[in-house]
Amino acid sequence: MSKTEAPEDKTATPDEPGEFGAAGASMSTAPRDRDREDTAPNLPRLGVIGWLRWFWRQLTSMRVALILLLLLSLGAIPGSLIPQNNVDELKVQDFMDRHTTLGPLYDKLQLFDVYSSVWFSAIYILLFVSLIGCIVPRTWQFVGQLRSRPPGAPRKLTRLPAYTTWRTDAEPEKVHEAALAMLQQRRFRAHTEGSGAGRSVAAEKGYLREVGNLLFHIALIVMLLAFAAGQLFKSEGGKLIMEGDGFSNTLSQYDDFKSGSLFDSQDLEPFSFKLDKFVGTYEKSGPNRGTARTYRADVTYSEGADGPEKKKSIEVNEPLQVGGSKVYLIGHGFAPAVTVRDGKGKVVYQASVPVLPIDQNGTATGAIKVMDNYRDKNGKPDQLGFNAFFVPTFAGVGKGQMFSQFPAADYPVLALSAYHGSLGVDAGVPQNVYQLDTRKMKKFKDADGELFKQRLRPGETMTLPDGAGSITFEKNLKEWATFQVSQQPGTGWALGGAIAAVAGLAGSLFIQRRRVWVRAVRGADGVTVVEMAGLGRSESAKVPEELAQLAAQLHDQAPSAPEPDPEAEAPSGSDPDVVPAEGAEK
Repeated sequence: MSKTEAPEDKTATPDEPGEFGAAGASMSTAPRDRDREDTAPNLPRLGVIGWLRWFWRQLTSMRVALILLLLLSLGAIPGSLIPQNNVDELKVQDFMDRHTTLGPLYDKLQLFDVYSSVWFSAIYILLFVSLIGCIVPRTWQFVGQLRSRPPGAPRKLTRLPAYTTWRTDAEPEKVHEAALAMLQQRRFRAHTEGSGAGRSVAAEKGYLREVGNLLFHIALIVMLLAFAAGQLFKSEGGKLIMEGDGFSNTLSQYDDFKSGSLFDSQDLEPFSFKLDKFVGTYEKSGPNRGTARTYRADVTYSEGADGPEKKKSIEVNEPLQVGGSKVYLIGHGFAPAVTVRDGKGKVVYQASVPVLPIDQNGTATGAIKVMDNYRDKNGKPDQLGFNAFFVPTFAGVGKGQMFSQFPAADYPVLALSAYHGSLGVDAGVPQNVYQLDTRKMKKFKDADGELFKQRLRPGETMTLPDGAGSITFEKNLKEWATFQVSQQPGTGWALGGAIAAVAGLAGSLFIQRRRVWVRAVRGADGVTVVEMAGLGRSESAKVPEELAQLAAQLHDQAPSAPEPDPEAEAPSGSDPDVVPAEGAEK
């Protein structure tokens, strides 16, 4: 048996027929580059239809699709670096206030609304159209390849990149039968074609490469559709709930709510839940002191209007899922219970007031607003306001600033500063419930004429000056948790598309599309000459290796014939096409 590899053919490639004819064609469904076609120097003008065709050909080329995919990735970067209106409007407004030059420019460029901007939508739609226009014709072409048989062997197998030949005493028909059975056993699509001296076995393998290529691009379309559905039909809302309080999934119950442009409030999943208890434990010592070990919200929930009650523990990575909605635990804090009395000792306000954390150890700020039922010492209606600063674990007087030393409520302290006057709640302008607007209020003053303020431990009372009343920090300290209720369709499709894209990309990268031909012809001396050749879609060392394995297996069934006497005269009339290539090893 002898083996040789022909030099590279500069006039043909596996994707272009060249000298290989039909054998080298249709190895890929990629459209040909029409820009390389020769054009005459004096062509008529394209016209509107011509320009539309040109634009469509450019848009549906794989090169443009990759460029659009890159632009889409680059366009998403500002959405991660610049605050977005659909995520946090307060951060956007703060950015505008701090950057008086960049802010208006970013606003004009729609950088605060990247994913709903005109330019991002244009890239998105063009990429979608490009992928569809590229995939549909390639799919039909691939279906046609699957329905057809592998092409016949080229006339000169010696010019193929991988080639081997040997002489055997076996009959050509037996060689063809053995080759056909062997290739089919190796899962090649194989058949025998031709007759007489042109009879050969043609086989092809590696169709999964093109399947993977098409699957990858179809998966991209699925992911784009899932992303679009998620943005158009999504809903996302936040709610702060104190222990013992409940929530019903209706718009009026949310503290803040955002949704897609095609969202309908009727699409909200009907369910409700109550926060039974928040459980938080933390590391007491070591380098991880203060790190949460347990961070859990125990809730009782029910599906539908009158579904049975069920127990569930919501943790950071374990949301409560009801239908298509997920309830995530995203935050936690404390709600000091306070009681406010007027100068006559009448209770005018009693509630647990949530305060918002400002650091990891639970230091929090808030506001207590007494709007109704309060009268000053002269009996006139008035309003009270208190700036609240709460620390769950106070370091102690003289042991540092008023900041918590640990996130658990080991030594809670509530610091209050008092005001009276108009809270501004009747102006019709929305207010932040956690902040006190003191522009129309007056300070309560201490003996030194300074703002009246005091630190309170649970059970202690701050008495306001001039008989204005008092405020008591009660002992029943409550905790609260914040939840995010998300309903985003298309996440399952996006996940499936991502998995399919990875699988398709792996198939298109690691599977080699190749063809193998076997030709056995009886020579003039009665000895059968066997030729085997292989051709891959792209140059790869695996094609010669696989051909060598196939040739070795076929050689076991059709072994080499004894070498002829070199001194004997070569028979006349031999076919030069069935002898080993010039320079092959003997």
